[in-house]
Amino acid sequence: MSDNLKSLRADLLTLLTSENAHATFDAAVKNLPANLCGKRPKGAPHSPWELIEHLRIAQWDIIEYALNPKHTSPDFPAGYWPKSPEPPDEKAWQKSVAAFHADLIKLTAKIEDPATDLLAPIPHANNQSLLNKTLLLADHNAYHLGQLVLVRRLLSSWP
Repeated sequence: MSDNLKSLRADLLTLLTSENAHATFDAAVKNLPANLCGKRPKGAPHSPWELIEHLRIAQWDIIEYALNPKHTSPDFPAGYWPKSPEPPDEKAWQKSVAAFHADLIKLTAKIEDPATDLLAPIPHANNQSLLNKTLLLADHNAYHLGQLVLVRRLLSSWP
């Protein structure tokens, strides 16, 4: 593998998992009091719960779309958001966080695999490459993590 491809893989992994120009997923969800998970600040369209569930669902969909030829995406936009601003129960928040991590690990393992051609067109994904889908995912996550940080600030729950 060329040094350029090694560097590209390392840069993608950093983009997905490290804090650079924005907060990481872990930083954005860390130590949020349970009583604030379902709160929408005045004038804000989403609660922290809605944002992490949207992040989880969209990330899962993008990864599955790229990796699984039998994947069917949820209906848009309703299938990408939870039905309620509040988590359905106390364990839902941690379950969503864990699923987000598990899906991200699935993608990072694929990126780390030297046999993965990051630039090859994926026939079942409209001939888009894994690089394309990974950049889309990183962009989407950064956008909504920024929203989550703002919502937490408005709820007076950001470090």
